[in-house]
Amino acid sequence: MIPSALIDAIADEGKAVADLAAQLGRKIAIDPRTLLERDIALQPPGLFSPNGYCRLVAASDGWIAVNLAREDDRAAIPAWLECDETADPWVAVTNHARHRTIAILIERAKLLGMPVAALKEADVQPSNPLAPNVLPQNPHSVLDLSALWAGPLCGGLLAQAGIAVTKVEDPARPDPTAITTPDHNHRLNGQKRRLTMPLHSPDLLDAVAGADILVTSARAHALARLGLTPQALFARNPGLIWVAITAHGFAGENAMRVGFGDDAAAAGGLVGWTSDAPQFLGDALADPLTGLRAARLALRAITAGQSGIIDVALAATAADFATKAGLR
Repeated sequence: MIPSALIDAIADEGKAVADLAAQLGRKIAIDPRTLLERDIALQPPGLFSPNGYCRLVAASDGWIAVNLAREDDRAAIPAWLECDETADPWVAVTNHARHRTIAILIERAKLLGMPVAALKEADVQPSNPLAPNVLPQNPHSVLDLSALWAGPLCGGLLAQAGIAVTKVEDPARPDPTAITTPDHNHRLNGQKRRLTMPLHSPDLLDAVAGADILVTSARAHALARLGLTPQALFARNPGLIWVAITAHGFAGENAMRVGFGDDAAAAGGLVGWTSDAPQFLGDALADPLTGLRAARLALRAITAGQSGIIDVALAATAADFATKAGLR
């Protein structure tokens, strides 16, 4: 189902990562199709995503992607659509969304923290400017606070490039990947040192202060509750490269929005079309593409001697790859 033009675009990005890694003295190879794989039971893509959690739904004026992977999102459907509860949440979604505009559906989903996106809503994200590093830099450590797919893939590729990566996990909220997809987890995290630490611990700030690169996949307001703000981190570590992976952007009007790989892929336009409806192309495509892109941007910052925040959004990354593949 994945178009050859998209595979070619992924291969080009992978070659760019490999070329940058070579400047650090490491030879790595990235296979585009392997990059997109997980050891999980999947169904063929269509209106539903291969994992079955996300669906493309017709609104009154177009299409949206609704992701119901979390119980809280399923429970929020009556409030979102102002309807009665039903045994099948998709019955409520498809019956009521078609009578509402995309703008209303997205705005109410934002208020409720639901991962809902309009098809092709995202724009390609311009590269944010980085500063020349104020410190002599020979990067040797990455602190990976991310979970699931995109962030851990970025950290995993940095590990392949020869940089020591430490994956930090809160014992109260461990990354579920090790349980749900152990082979996939090994590919993402197998070369990383593990450190168990409550993320509210004051020791976390000390750990970040001693790192060259920080990888996160939480929204800015959630990280701020842990004391992880740009002001605090760059005051203690002015040479830090902070790779901030989010669904719709680390800053700006969409910074509070929730999103995952499938709805973000739809937001970027990574979909195909039948005669009258869109369909998913693959499994949570925005995740591996964003992990790959984030690794390239981090390695570019390293080799260019730069520091600062690298803002990498799933939806905007999907939009860029969709454009390169001729899908929008």
